[in-house]
Amino acid sequence: MDPIQAIADSLYTLKVGLNNIKETDFVNVTIQSLMRVTPLRNFFLIPENYRHCKSPLVHRFGELTRKIWHARNFKGQVSPHEFLQAVMKASKKRFRIGVQSNPVEFMSWLLNTLHSDLRNTKKNTSIIYECFQGELEVVKEIPKNTICGNDQNTEKGSDGGDDHDNITTETSRMPFLMLGLDLPPPPLFKDVMEKNIIPQVPLFNILKKFDGEAVTEVVRPHVARMRYHVTRLPNYMILHMRRFTKNNFFVEKNPTLVNFPVKNLELKDYIPLPTPKENEKLRSKYEMQDLHVSETLPQMVALSEAYMQIYEQQQ
Repeated sequence: MDPIQAIADSLYTLKVGLNNIKETDFVNVTIQSLMRVTPLRNFFLIPENYRHCKSPLVHRFGELTRKIWHARNFKGQVSPHEFLQAVMKASKKRFRIGVQSNPVEFMSWLLNTLHSDLRNTKKNTSIIYECFQGELEVVKEIPKNTICGNDQNTEKGSDGGDDHDNITTETSRMPFLMLGLDLPPPPLFKDVMEKNIIPQVPLFNILKKFDGEAVTEVVRPHVARMRYHVTRLPNYMILHMRRFTKNNFFVEKNPTLVNFPVKNLELKDYIPLPTPKENEKLRSKYEMQDLHVSETLPQMVALSEAYMQIYEQQQ
């Protein structure tokens, strides 16, 4: 291959890889995802926006953002070492170099910590909440005999509670930064070729949990029937699939493939949405893993074992 062409292919994709220092790919994938959130990126590109903040984590995150989006970055790769040092200190070594961690747990911790360090004390808001915070309505139906048996007092939610003959209903509203989606259990039996069957499920099927009609049964802290409905959509919605369950012996992974649209995710049946625009341009898709950056087909994106996704609301 022509050396000039090789350099052009690696540089002009405008995508920058991150060094995997030692088992830090869970950090890299989180950073690469957040770097695609335009308002968040623009905020951290300007140091004056958080000059008042004394948190080292905030400033290291800003430095990493500027390195990734530097207009004259010739190498096409960035080392997140300084940011990782700040993460280790801020998390009290909950997340550290050399130890693999769950990217969903890291994403949740990072967003909440950045918000806590950046928030305006008067308005209790930050760029994190402006991008990712939505509102969820939760309807909880509790059998009266369960409440009496546990000697618990029934409290009415923010919207009031309705008592039926045998069920007490509580309605409340709560903010969220991410929505967790439950995957169907994998099949126990193999196919005729003695191979494990990899099931597939449409994203819309597992999103029905938040349509306000589907019922989810819980047993802790007491038996109840839950219904969820998204009442306010965030500008950027983070979805994560609950792939990993921990039993008494090991962590088990659910291999179910989630079929989702590569663009224009329509959620009008589940979430109140504004009328979308129709002038969106076609965009290229890229696969990024640590230092590896390559263009990929939209069909290949939908075939991956998705674990966490971020969708932007089209105004």
